[in-house]
Amino acid sequence: MKTVRNQREDRLQPVDRLKAVRTLAVGAIVALMPLAAAVAQVASTYKEIKTPKLHDFKVPQTKRFQLSNGMVVFLMEDHELPLIRGTARVRGGGRDVAGDKAGLAGILGSSWRTGGTESKTGDQLDDFLEARAARVETGASEDSTNVRMDVLKGDFEAVFPVFVDLLEHPAFRQEKIDLAKTQANTGISRRNDDPMGLGNREAAKLAYGVNSPYTRQAEYSSIASITRDDLVSFHHRFVYPNNIILGFAGDFDSSAMESKIRQTFESWPSGPAASKVAPTERNSAKTGVYFIPKDDVTQSNIYLVGNGSVMRNDPDYFAVGVMNEILSGGFSGRLMNKIRSEMGLAYGVGGGVGQEWDHLGMFRIWMGTKSESTAQAVQALRDQMSALESKPFTSEELALAKESILNSFIFTMDSKAKILNQQMNLEFYGYPADYYSKFVSGIEHVSAEDVARVAKKYVSPNQLSVLVIGKEKDFDKPLATLGTVSKIDIAIPEPGSAPAGSKPAASNAEGTALINKVAQYVGGAAAIQNLKAMRRVGSMSMRTPQGPMDVEVDEIVSFPDSSHRVMKTPMGEMTMVMTPTAAFMSSPMGSQDIPASQRAAMQSESKQDLFTVLRNTNNPDYTFSVVGTEKIGEINAQVLQVNAAGSNFKWYVDPSNGRILRKVSTGRQGESITEYTEWKMFNGINVPVGFSVTTAGQPSGGGKLTTVEINPTVDPKMFEKPVAK
Repeated sequence: MKTVRNQREDRLQPVDRLKAVRTLAVGAIVALMPLAAAVAQVASTYKEIKTPKLHDFKVPQTKRFQLSNGMVVFLMEDHELPLIRGTARVRGGGRDVAGDKAGLAGILGSSWRTGGTESKTGDQLDDFLEARAARVETGASEDSTNVRMDVLKGDFEAVFPVFVDLLEHPAFRQEKIDLAKTQANTGISRRNDDPMGLGNREAAKLAYGVNSPYTRQAEYSSIASITRDDLVSFHHRFVYPNNIILGFAGDFDSSAMESKIRQTFESWPSGPAASKVAPTERNSAKTGVYFIPKDDVTQSNIYLVGNGSVMRNDPDYFAVGVMNEILSGGFSGRLMNKIRSEMGLAYGVGGGVGQEWDHLGMFRIWMGTKSESTAQAVQALRDQMSALESKPFTSEELALAKESILNSFIFTMDSKAKILNQQMNLEFYGYPADYYSKFVSGIEHVSAEDVARVAKKYVSPNQLSVLVIGKEKDFDKPLATLGTVSKIDIAIPEPGSAPAGSKPAASNAEGTALINKVAQYVGGAAAIQNLKAMRRVGSMSMRTPQGPMDVEVDEIVSFPDSSHRVMKTPMGEMTMVMTPTAAFMSSPMGSQDIPASQRAAMQSESKQDLFTVLRNTNNPDYTFSVVGTEKIGEINAQVLQVNAAGSNFKWYVDPSNGRILRKVSTGRQGESITEYTEWKMFNGINVPVGFSVTTAGQPSGGGKLTTVEINPTVDPKMFEKPVAK
């Protein structure tokens, strides 16, 4: 059926239609002429455009109440969509974990949800939630952990009990902990790949120090030390109603929701309160130039680092915010205007004085520049820091900065969910509920004199450290022209290695006696010391992401520290060679050096070789300690802790004869357990010829040696890298 308008148009002839269109066009132009004239009269450039005063914005109010057990609850009705979102924020996070357990909060955040509850596995929860397009997730940060839910209004009654059960009764199933640890180890192995992530981490260490809870980093050793008991203990330490702030936003009736929450949580007993945050540690590192070599980049990442910081309840907070905006507020800031737009030195640049909620932060400026302009860029940054004192802040800079801050402020509360999160945040850090209502006034009252004062107070140009990450040979000038240079070691300690600078504990008497018994079982001290080389040939079965894979291995070890390993795989033959000075691999595609991280892993593996260890029983860099007993089958095995020149592992030994039953070590994929299933004598040397391996709780392979040669003839050329043709 045609509309009235369409019927009318059908009656118009072509000429009439043309007249009608012309009439509409002329009318529109006439109507717009006064507006165009007004604009022309008011402003000839964008600088002359006057913006009206911002409209008053009335912030929707949340409903707050507190249960008798101390739990604080916020509710925010939002009937725009039939959704309900909830968050339980729990006091206690990464900064509350001991240094030797760094990474625990991340493991907990991952395995809390995937590990399921006492009544349902994580996989069962997946199926239940996916059928309802719902989500219940967990996470952790430096100061808190959380449980979150997103659900359609109609499924709330079914999903809310899952949220509660996960909060109160997590199971932390071991297989999910192992998976989380494997993922954490993968992150460790790749943490130096991203220059910005690397720079942010090391810049924080310059400001806080390496022992600060805000700079601790997980290592393979700390991840390996985390147990299920640690996670359960963390949960029992913090997850009580008096340490929880609960918030719900969405399509519900507040009175009904309050009643449900009281019915659900009121009977939960309170527990010990989470401890107050410790004072922020500060580093005593000398100012200067710090350098991290990274030869796989064409850009230098540059940081200026200092201790300038305010907390958000400091009277200087607003003035510092305006100063930061003048300094690095996008393309209108001094840094972008001068260093990028005028000098053409930066891809990006920005930063300022730190503004944290409950601890002192740091002053940090970041800049990215091409390698060939590194020294020039550093000097340009230093000049801009000095200009904070020497170049007065203008009224135009002040007005633009304040306008930018206030115009963007509304976007911090443009949804009811954001407003709810703001109120929960204020409660968490102990700020007054009307904190944000005073923000606009606080910014508006900042004067140019205030900005100059805080710039002088919190930015000390002569006390800033310079951190550079880049390819040194491409720099325009040596970094030494900028000051005394200190290189930062970012090497990732291999799994099982001792912390840098630590000294191994001396062997105990039981350990010395047990390692001597192992040596006697293998063939005796004289035969072991006479061992110059060994050839081992056999087959291995490996589990890969693509499925099982069988590999034939032919390895020659020339003691103490060289190996030549040929592996025949379904994809072809590959040779890996390691010597004290080189490590490379060869295949039909050619030869290439083995990456430094993999080479370090191979060197750690070499130190743990049975015969290498037994050749070093009198070496003070190798220590042996009995640390307990454990039942393996019918044998009450002694656990021998071995420190092999900084590479740590355990042997489980039959005390009756010295036979090694099991080896436990830590690798990038998690804990590795090797069961020695068969030993065989070759020319007076007892060799383990059968073994199976479990990694991160899952079977990962096994093997059988078919040939062992003691002191074979070794051609030195097999350790030489082929010359490229």
